[in-house]
Amino acid sequence: MKFQKALIVLLTLLSIAINAQSKIYRAEKDKIHDIIHTKLKVDFNFDQKELNGEEWITLKPHFYETDKLTLDAKAMKIHKISLNGTDLDYFYDDFELKIDLPRKFKRTEEFTIYIKYTARPERVKQKGSAAITDAKGLYFINPKGLEKDKPTQIWTQGETEASSCWFPTIDAPNQKTSQEIYITVPKKYVTLSNGKLEKQTNNVNGTRTDYWNFTQKHAPYLFFMGVGEYEIIKDTYKNIPVEYYVEKKYAPYAKDIFGNTPEMLAFFSKITGIDYPWNKYAQIVGRDYVSGAMENTTAVIHGERAYQMPGQLIDENVQENTIAHEAFHHWFGDLVTTESWSNLTVNESFANYSEYLWLEHKYGKEEADAHLFEDTQAYKNGDNYDKHLVRFYYDDKEDMFDAVSYNKGGAILHMLRSYLGDEAFYAGLNKYLTDYKYKATEAHQLRLALEEVSGKDLNWFFNQWYFNNGHPKLEISYDFNKLRKTVTVNVIQTQINEFKFPFAIDVFEGGKRTRHHVFVEGRDASFTLPFTQQPSLIQVNADGVLLCDINENKVLSEYIHQLKYAVNYAHKREALLEVAKKQDDKKAFNAIANAMSDDFYKIRVLALENINLINKHTKRRVIQKIMQIANNDSKTLVQAAAIETLGKLTDPELKSVFEKGLQSKSYSVLGKSLVGMYYIDKSLAIQKSKTLPLEVKKIIATPLTRIYLEENDHDELSFIASNVMSGMFLSQNKKIQSLYKKAFDKIAKSDNTKAIENLSNDIVAKGIQYKQYNFDKVGVNLLRQMVQMQKRAKPASQESNINVIQKAMARLLE
Repeated sequence: MKFQKALIVLLTLLSIAINAQSKIYRAEKDKIHDIIHTKLKVDFNFDQKELNGEEWITLKPHFYETDKLTLDAKAMKIHKISLNGTDLDYFYDDFELKIDLPRKFKRTEEFTIYIKYTARPERVKQKGSAAITDAKGLYFINPKGLEKDKPTQIWTQGETEASSCWFPTIDAPNQKTSQEIYITVPKKYVTLSNGKLEKQTNNVNGTRTDYWNFTQKHAPYLFFMGVGEYEIIKDTYKNIPVEYYVEKKYAPYAKDIFGNTPEMLAFFSKITGIDYPWNKYAQIVGRDYVSGAMENTTAVIHGERAYQMPGQLIDENVQENTIAHEAFHHWFGDLVTTESWSNLTVNESFANYSEYLWLEHKYGKEEADAHLFEDTQAYKNGDNYDKHLVRFYYDDKEDMFDAVSYNKGGAILHMLRSYLGDEAFYAGLNKYLTDYKYKATEAHQLRLALEEVSGKDLNWFFNQWYFNNGHPKLEISYDFNKLRKTVTVNVIQTQINEFKFPFAIDVFEGGKRTRHHVFVEGRDASFTLPFTQQPSLIQVNADGVLLCDINENKVLSEYIHQLKYAVNYAHKREALLEVAKKQDDKKAFNAIANAMSDDFYKIRVLALENINLINKHTKRRVIQKIMQIANNDSKTLVQAAAIETLGKLTDPELKSVFEKGLQSKSYSVLGKSLVGMYYIDKSLAIQKSKTLPLEVKKIIATPLTRIYLEENDHDELSFIASNVMSGMFLSQNKKIQSLYKKAFDKIAKSDNTKAIENLSNDIVAKGIQYKQYNFDKVGVNLLRQMVQMQKRAKPASQESNINVIQKAMARLLE
């Protein structure tokens, strides 16, 4: 599962905090029965949003003989339960189905229960999480076809325990079952499920039944069904089918979006030493999907964010990390599965770290290190310090899907890899996957596998990183002895928990760098290192491996040296931001200007965003350089950053740069060029914006909104209105949030009925989508504000607008 970071921002804005750790011990679910096989036959009632199902579930007692069976089944209507043709007595409370078996069965005896039922997902009462925003298991998207711009689809979401919303099962990650599914749908739809499509049968009533067969074992939460009108784009890895299910509009770009998948499967097969273990790999995109993506075995679902046009893909494929994340889950999570949600990190830390591994393999270490830094910052910026990685005490299982299980877990694996070395680390993963394939595990089994391969004791590592909380907070100081030509690096830990850890220290003598590896044991440690000439810089945590906070005093000259010579992205970034504060100093300004030529594009972007061009007439040489970057940089995102920087100068001499940008294939460059052009040639910028296709306008909505608001373009308010809620609540950029708040106020006061309608509809849609986070209440408050603003505006036409708003409010209050 890959969660959407924007949702975390939404929760913060709504002041929804994750509860403190519960005092209830959250154990692995007792195995009273083991599921052997699950066979389903299903069809759908689109009007009622229900599934008609038949199930044959084969089980056996795990150890103790028993004549009782309990299955999870949420909000269903149970029609019949039988064994070998004999009806069975049962008790059902809308959550659990308790069945009386005709006799006691021993652990060597398998039996098959038949259940006829109706799944009613709209009646499910369990809540979602920050990662998975809803938990009703089965989703009907536009089932009656009333929304003209949205296709009809059905898809499922099983994690954590929502598969039991559409078929009775033992909904726990420590269960493993093979499966068969017969899916009956109208002929115009294609279907997707786990495993192989063995057969398709046309029925006399205009429907078709697809038979999907999955012979290997996996957890119930990994079951998947997808239904809709999709183009299926075919690819391969070795002899294994790789398929991309996309809407027709995106079929030409499917391989541009997903086309690295075969290489990912090859790379992950190589590093684990275990070839991709399943018989196909399919990816489907679902409308209104409740998370980022989900690793259903052989049938991954992605949210709409995966859909991108060429003008976006030329900048970056924003879904690529998620594609890697879900692929690696097919080893860690699908093949070997966490035994309990307390141990979720044995699934998610590996999927998170696979993003680093893929980026390092495909694009180089700097790209991977930048991603690790961003992930680590997300962990640090949340309310996460006091949470253990493996948590047996939590309020709700959904709370485990956070930046500790994911981001911190990935950072810990990076430290573990560095400590053991690549050969031992990957050999340990191979042993773990080999020993526990088709089984469920906990973190200790990972430790034991790595210990057996490496010969190293890892209890200390797991105790402090997996079974404790926090990370080192370090005070660093230096003592130089010029006579002995040594520097003593003092490391003091200020946090409550004491850590021990390997630590890399670089000593820079001019451009010469010498790396020293030390091991910190104890709260107060010192290391004396030699030098030949007075060091220009001492860089601690030089490889960026240790997850920590560092406090040290550096002067400007050291930061300038760090910006030029540091090898780790985080250190370059830190130095650039510090040097940028002192650009009145000529050396500091020149250092930022030089960083615009850095080998790594993210440093170039950061330099362009922070260069100070006040007194521009004295900085013509640097401005000329930025113009060259805007026109010629190999990365369109760097070009866009350069154009945005030039746009702040409002200089007519820069018109040719913006004119060229308006012809760019990159939507990022196009959007920045429109804003830059607006301030020197309004008519040309507005004329260009009016000729853009609607789909392009939607993608570059933020720069267009800025232009249309400044231009006071009443006709474009309806376009702006459809983007306001995402801009105000889902953006992490405060400037964008402020821009869309201004747009909200303007629309709410206006007499533009279409804009009022679009904004009201968007508030209702977001209120329903994020209802479990009380966003419906936020939506009602926003609509009430709109009513008051309309009343204050007074014109008679406002009365019809108020009716539109009040109808929207009624829909949210239902």
